[in-house]
Amino acid sequence: MLYGRYQHNVDAKGRLFVPAKLREKLGESFIAAVVLDRCICLYSTDEWDAMLDQIAALPMTKGRVLMRQLTSNAEDVTPDTQGRILLPRHLLEYAGLEKAALVIGAGKRAEIWNPETYDAEMETLSPENMEEEFANLGF
Repeated sequence: MLYGRYQHNVDAKGRLFVPAKLREKLGESFIAAVVLDRCICLYSTDEWDAMLDQIAALPMTKGRVLMRQLTSNAEDVTPDTQGRILLPRHLLEYAGLEKAALVIGAGKRAEIWNPETYDAEMETLSPENMEEEFANLGF
């Protein structure tokens, strides 16, 4: 599982440092993709392939649009010797990333957020909402 919260900057070339703790679990190369929310998701190749296999098993009418959306907005990335990945401009623009970036572990994936967007998203969660969600899960 991936967890933690890390502040880093995107450089002028679109490179972002991915913390070693996350890189170790994501693998030598991994997938950067737009999946949900206004962030970039990082998946290990095994996790990404498993997700695509699930989508491929859906009826054509449901799966084809989802498959097209996911695969057309995904890129293979490999960290350089300094632990940085090069993020394509279209992914950076989608997530609203210019300089500051928040990299978080989110279970089976990591996410890269504009810190302001992430903070706004987190403000929508109240302790009452969280309590209800945990209760629904049996905690």
